[in-house]
Amino acid sequence: NSGYICYSGTSYWIVCPAMAGQVFDTARRKKASANIFADVKQDVLLKLFRRAGDMRAVERANSIVTYANDPERISRALKALQQQDKKDRFTLINGLKRSSIRLH
Repeated sequence: NSGYICYSGTSYWIVCPAMAGQVFDTARRKKASANIFADVKQDVLLKLFRRAGDMRAVERANSIVTYANDPERISRALKALQQQDKKDRFTLINGLKRSSIRLH
């Protein structure tokens, strides 16, 4: 078994090799980087986040550069910014609803 099944000339990869009687070969799989931002300069990160429309691009880039040697702290800092983004969106939506009610 080659790890895929062909249906009418099109190859479909099996999502779970165990379904085809195969097992995962974790030794040959590429290991993920512990820090995907390793060796990326702050100005490049800032540009990336700004182009993505991130309102907190500066804070995100600073967090990544400041905690470059500690992926766990980077993760916590980015999650904290994400929570703040959610609070800000809620406040914005809630404020828009209140102003809409006042207009009517």
